[in-house]
Amino acid sequence: MLNHRFVTALFAISIGLVFLLCAIGSTAFYLWQIILLLAYLTIEFLGAYFIGLNFHLKSVNHLDKTKNQIALTFDDGPCTPQTLAVLDTLKKHQVKATFFVIGKNITGNESVLKRTVEEGHSIGSHSYSHHFWIDLWSAKKLETDIQQSLDSIKKVTGEDTKLFRPPYGVTTPNFAYVLKKLNLTSIGWNVRSYDTSTSDLNKILERVLSQTKNGSVILLHDRLNIMPELLDKLIPALKERQFEFVTLS
Repeated sequence: MLNHRFVTALFAISIGLVFLLCAIGSTAFYLWQIILLLAYLTIEFLGAYFIGLNFHLKSVNHLDKTKNQIALTFDDGPCTPQTLAVLDTLKKHQVKATFFVIGKNITGNESVLKRTVEEGHSIGSHSYSHHFWIDLWSAKKLETDIQQSLDSIKKVTGEDTKLFRPPYGVTTPNFAYVLKKLNLTSIGWNVRSYDTSTSDLNKILERVLSQTKNGSVILLHDRLNIMPELLDKLIPALKERQFEFVTLS
């Protein structure tokens, strides 16, 4: 499978070969240089954007596909009252989930995070800032941000977490370096609900149900007002298919 190191090495070799051919007058070096560079940048972009490709780092994108287990995961909390409503709904259906929290959102929502842990759900980091340009940050700045989120979680829950979901699902070599240094496991998904792109519950429900299979990790957002109503429809439908809900801890 393609990864960042392999593609970078292949690009360097190709550039060297083109330069050699140019030296003996066999090709237009500058034209091929541009073509190779564009191809390299395109592959790097796709590898960064699609976490399931495991291009820059290896993520857990699904569970054991031989078992009828699935995982509900929620990003961007904790929020009041949205996360509380999601917790109420999960409790009603007796389902456990994994919440990837943004560190800065913990302030003022400490009781929400405490309740999440007390009710048996797993917690992971979703960075401290969830900054729009976080994937372009230096490794040092990225490490500071992620460590701050881990400290914020531990301060409230008293527990360490080894789970991390990259903001926007974007991965880079710096993320790979920092996560390895902090001994964190990157968590992706293989069922994306696109619940932030539409408020049409039926469309979201249809999309998730059509894609969910054994071992699916489902991406949702607990900050959305529509989430409790969606879960009231989604969870019973998944239970009818005999899926067991597990956390990623």
